[in-house]
Amino acid sequence: MTNAIARKIESIEQKGGMRSRDIANVLGSRPETVSRWNQGKAFPRPETEKLLLDFEYIVDQLSDLYEPMEARVWLFSRQKLLNGERPVDLIQERKPDAVMEALEQLLEGVYV
Repeated sequence: MTNAIARKIESIEQKGGMRSRDIANVLGSRPETVSRWNQGKAFPRPETEKLLLDFEYIVDQLSDLYEPMEARVWLFSRQKLLNGERPVDLIQERKPDAVMEALEQLLEGVYV
């Protein structure tokens, strides 16, 4: 049986064109740690778990607009809606709300 955290990681990988190493980098963890979460041998600390859940939400929303590799490119590219910041950097800096606001504008069709 797959645990809830493993399902979130799988969703990020599939919908966001990410690898475990990418997820680890965004969350400020080691790839081995993400692997243990995926296997159910460990679980993220509460703050990291919240960030993982926010990251999965962002990737899920992106999947409404983009194919997985396009979502990946969006996450790693500078965005006008984020004043030239890269979404992954903001997530890594524990500022996922800024990314969610920009994404909401995209989903509503507001392009700047």
